[in-house]
Amino acid sequence: MGTAHAVAALQHAIHRYFIWLILSSYVLAAVFPGLGLYFRSAELGAVSLPQGKIAVSLPPLMLAFLLFNAGLGVRTAELSSLLRKPGLLLAGAATNVAAPLAFIASVSLLLASWSNADETQRILAGLALVASMPIAGTSTAWAQNANGNLALSLGLILLSTLCSPILSPLALHAAGFLTTGDYSEDLHELAQSSAGSFLGVWVILPSLLGIATHKLLGERRAASLSPYMKIINSVVLLLLNYSNASLSLPSLVAQPDFDYLAVMVGVVVALCFSMFAAGYLLSRAFRTERAAMASLMFGLGMNNNGAGLVLASLELTDHPGVMLPIICYNLVQHFGASLADRLIARGGFSRPHEERAQTE
Repeated sequence: MGTAHAVAALQHAIHRYFIWLILSSYVLAAVFPGLGLYFRSAELGAVSLPQGKIAVSLPPLMLAFLLFNAGLGVRTAELSSLLRKPGLLLAGAATNVAAPLAFIASVSLLLASWSNADETQRILAGLALVASMPIAGTSTAWAQNANGNLALSLGLILLSTLCSPILSPLALHAAGFLTTGDYSEDLHELAQSSAGSFLGVWVILPSLLGIATHKLLGERRAASLSPYMKIINSVVLLLLNYSNASLSLPSLVAQPDFDYLAVMVGVVVALCFSMFAAGYLLSRAFRTERAAMASLMFGLGMNNNGAGLVLASLELTDHPGVMLPIICYNLVQHFGASLADRLIARGGFSRPHEERAQTE
């Protein structure tokens, strides 16, 4: 009982201060990148596929663990009601790809006259990787804390993840037409070669293995493991953020470009809050209950940027600056989730009929 209480207290503390832990991992990567670079350089072998070989290193293995853990928490029985009425689920998954691409198209027009064309392409390519990634597994934790519809959250994650070998290359190709030069070529090449294989091996396969493991263990044993797995999950996520950020943040600290940073942060914040707003507007269009609205907001606002960072660091080594918008979005989306969580808790998104019901 004492151990269980200590684990629960530690889990609560990590959840409460997680955004600051993520920020600390970025600061550590900027100041002491050595260990993170070692994590990245340590190769453990290769996976042979029809399309070629994929190198095995610590970052994709850490990503695979995060997705396995997300799959381990999935209760497939809760998804049956969604499969009978898939309209909202399909609309959410489609919006997760279409909305950020529309935003990227708008940004490409707004930044067309920016004095440094390479900086513009860096921002657009980074946003393209954000747009091409499936919905983040951490969105379920935020939805659960906000009393959201957990089945809808899980359904959005599963559908966007299982469809990622098709949707991600399409999104990368679309973004490739919005960028120019070497960045455009890299995005098209990434869509044609590495993206599908990478997502299949390091995202879809561990997710399915996690779901299968949950079924083998049963609900009771899976639930008993959950507190421990969540703590390990947080540690692995922090290490993954640290190792990925170690590649690009030190040069930024050594030679800061404040104009570029201001524009990049502004664009990333605008995209993130646009996606949270898209979840809210979609719930209004479908006249959903507040629980489904919360799940849509967290689902559309939070993407699996860990996969995007790993993919960028492995395949876009000639453009390490592309990682910076992804790192920034990963941080901003947790701030956005925290803000949305507070607004939902205070009834900030209540429907008129819900407000009347609360006053009666």
